[in-house]
Amino acid sequence: MPDVLIITHIDYCPPAHLGQVLRDRGIAHDVLRADLGELRGYDLQRPKAVAVMGGPMSVNDPLPWIADEVAALQQLIARDVPIIGHCLGGQLLARALGASVTRMPYIESGWQPMQCLPEAADSPWLAHLPERFEVFQWHGDTFAVPHAARPLFSSQWCANQAFAWGDKVLALQGHPEMTEALIEQWLTDWSHLLDPSQPSQQASNEMRAHLADKVAALHQVANGFYMRWLELAGL
Repeated sequence: MPDVLIITHIDYCPPAHLGQVLRDRGIAHDVLRADLGELRGYDLQRPKAVAVMGGPMSVNDPLPWIADEVAALQQLIARDVPIIGHCLGGQLLARALGASVTRMPYIESGWQPMQCLPEAADSPWLAHLPERFEVFQWHGDTFAVPHAARPLFSSQWCANQAFAWGDKVLALQGHPEMTEALIEQWLTDWSHLLDPSQPSQQASNEMRAHLADKVAALHQVANGFYMRWLELAGL
């Protein structure tokens, strides 16, 4: 069984760039669909590192598999496994750590500039980040920061963009895993859900502008998170 477990929730929120990072390093990994019940029966004592991807659902939705996944994450946290959560994955980690997840009054979408928080200046999770960086966003829920967790950075439209809990858990509200192809897929299939008249949402043409350069910069941000996550796991 591979040392890395990636938990997904729908077909259009795949590991994307994270999967490429693992392939480039020759790290075998399992990709499971929690929404299809594929976590049931999985040996949670085996993974050395876990990533949790996004999805359109809310942790507050009455879906039976959400409680199962939260329980699985609590077992992994108790094992001190390095875990990184993306968007819904970050919200699931917040729930597993006892924090609330709530609906925002708007959707935050597109390329949003992040601000590192002064109290997190010495966090090893931020050591690779430039003074200014952007993370691709598409979410209408937001997590509270769990007790004893450390908030890391924020955006204009979402105060809690990331937190670290202990040494090995990183929850992200945004999508550092995005690739050009995945962004194009989302904009082709789902741009009708956006309202670019709202200041928290970018229009599709703004998201596509200079896309290759923006994705390259995003991958530099993502790679720092992923390399630390793998280092913590001894991989």
